[in-house]
Amino acid sequence: YVAKGRAIRRVVALFDSIEDLVAENDRRYETDDPDTTTEQDRLQIGYTTLTRTLPWFYKKGSEMEYEEYSHMLKMLRQGADGARGDDTSKLKTLVSEWVNREFKPASLIDPNDKHSRGFAHDVCGKLLCPAELDWDNPEVRAGIRNRSDGYIVTDLSFPAYLYDKYTANPDDLEEGLFKGKILIQGYKAVFTSPSSAKDVDGDGDGADVISNNRRARKSLSGIKVKKHVRFALSSVTSWRSMDGDFDYEQFWRTIVDFFERAPGREAHRRVERLLEWWTRKVFGRNRRGELNDVMKANMSVNALARQREQRDDAAFDSP
Repeated sequence: YVAKGRAIRRVVALFDSIEDLVAENDRRYETDDPDTTTEQDRLQIGYTTLTRTLPWFYKKGSEMEYEEYSHMLKMLRQGADGARGDDTSKLKTLVSEWVNREFKPASLIDPNDKHSRGFAHDVCGKLLCPAELDWDNPEVRAGIRNRSDGYIVTDLSFPAYLYDKYTANPDDLEEGLFKGKILIQGYKAVFTSPSSAKDVDGDGDGADVISNNRRARKSLSGIKVKKHVRFALSSVTSWRSMDGDFDYEQFWRTIVDFFERAPGREAHRRVERLLEWWTRKVFGRNRRGELNDVMKANMSVNALARQREQRDDAAFDSP
């Protein structure tokens, strides 16, 4: 159960407990009340994702005695929290390497030291800076570092690292959102391999890859890595849900709601296009469908088959 539980914090729910997910599902079966809160809907989506990720969970749990069931939940929690800790630790080192390589700061980030990160570091500060503020402005930098009025950094602001080229368009804050290079690196490091995170610049139409990776697309809908990257950039040395005025749990909920609670049809389509963009970035491009018959015929497998037939024919025809 410990090994199976490792998926929970990655693709089901980063903060909600398994017990809360199950309790909400049970509540819906026991009541006819059609009115639900946003929090209840979020828990139900989490339960649905849980049973899709662990398809044996409901049947096995319903057949267990209470003590055995409680032990199973304990082991699943242990695996879930262990995976979150492993991901956080992994990204703490990798993010420092990526930032040092891309930005080449005068003061390199020490992969083993979190105290020198956060807003005290010019590059980390730039990536953590709220999208509506300009980190290059000395007054802004000083205001954020001093936590002055008008410069308080909370979960109500999207950090710059979430954006393509780490820059937001104030007139269209959805443009480039969730396309930051460091996000793609973080996702690939956690879900594929750290070495794969070195190659994030490729792109393609990816239509066939997308159709063959439905589960991967669903896991992207939460993209828990966004929060882990912020933690890696911050100066916080141990895991906790609050970093000064910044609430990680609410930050995570805001991201989940962006993908799962789009306000209308057009917004939903934009989310779908963004997920397709992520799938291309993570899984690359498959161009097999572009090969015509002539190109296939000239490839070595088919060419060898022809050569073998020709040799057999020649041997048969020889006296």
